[in-house]
Amino acid sequence: MRRPYESMRGHFQQAAAQRGFTISASQQTAVERLSVLAGELAGGGGFFRRPAPPRNVYVWGPVGRGKSWLVDTFFEGLDTPHKRRLHFHDFFRQLHDGVSHAGQEPDRGPHRHSAVERAVDELLGNCRVLVFDEFHAHDAGDAMLVARLFHTLLERRIALVTTSNYPPSGLMPDPLYHHLFEPTIALIEARMDVLDVRGAKDFRQLRHMDASASRFAQGAALRAVDATALQRLGLAEPRPEEATAVPGHQRELPVRAVRGDLVWLGFGALCEGTTSVADCLALAERFGTVVLDGVPPLASCTADGRQRFANLVDVCCDRDVRLFLIGDDPLAGLPQSSALMRDLDRTASRLAMLQGAGAAVR
Repeated sequence: MRRPYESMRGHFQQAAAQRGFTISASQQTAVERLSVLAGELAGGGGFFRRPAPPRNVYVWGPVGRGKSWLVDTFFEGLDTPHKRRLHFHDFFRQLHDGVSHAGQEPDRGPHRHSAVERAVDELLGNCRVLVFDEFHAHDAGDAMLVARLFHTLLERRIALVTTSNYPPSGLMPDPLYHHLFEPTIALIEARMDVLDVRGAKDFRQLRHMDASASRFAQGAALRAVDATALQRLGLAEPRPEEATAVPGHQRELPVRAVRGDLVWLGFGALCEGTTSVADCLALAERFGTVVLDGVPPLASCTADGRQRFANLVDVCCDRDVRLFLIGDDPLAGLPQSSALMRDLDRTASRLAMLQGAGAAVR
């Protein structure tokens, strides 16, 4: 165990040095636990030759505290091909599809696996280490599927490492539905080591993190449709005859224009319609640039509209898709202490990466 442990610790130190920052005190606890996990996984001469798998790891903290960097660095340093790293949005879409497909298969008798178990089998195969980035549970309609997923994963000999902006007790924050998720919270707390990486430093604000090198950060936020500003960014407002539809996830999505690698969308149709995270993922898979106009202050939107906007920002950032937003400041009118703002802190951090965020582009 000692050699893989020391190797992983050295890997973390080298990765931090290459990025030009020092691992913070709060991150160091996670580095230590993940390094121990690397040793536990390799114990006995190979992955999971031990009688039982080690405890799983749940890393949580506010946006910008390096959670994704921690688990990505851990993932890169693991010396095994039997590992998967997935953004929770991506995995959950695939799980939905897999459950739907599995549920259509013929009855296999009293010993058949559930649709969730069969879908997990199909998605993960011989995976022994699974890294989930940005796990969350907001949608009450998905609560039972998320719960069954966690039960299935934790019952198997799969090491699970996940990040979240929320402590386990903060999952499914809506008080009307929180009780539905309490058994899953109890399971997470019992079966996973919960690591708090809260700290004063927001690493996303440091220039040496190279955020400007990403395509997402090459996008911009414009506070009005200004032909001159659009032209400087290589954009032009769509003509009415350009309106069309593009394939989403099992549906057609109305768009204002498609120009090669670029899709131009309206906020009302995308965010206040019936679109899902899977639709955003379908757009990100096809297009390298997304333009969303008619963006209002999120305080004036429905809860579903705010969530769909946050989903689009999340997917574009994670898939490194260039994003242009046109309209009002989406965060205007949200007091920093409000529950809405706390739920959108990840979105706010990501919007801050865009050019002109918080001010008109001049």
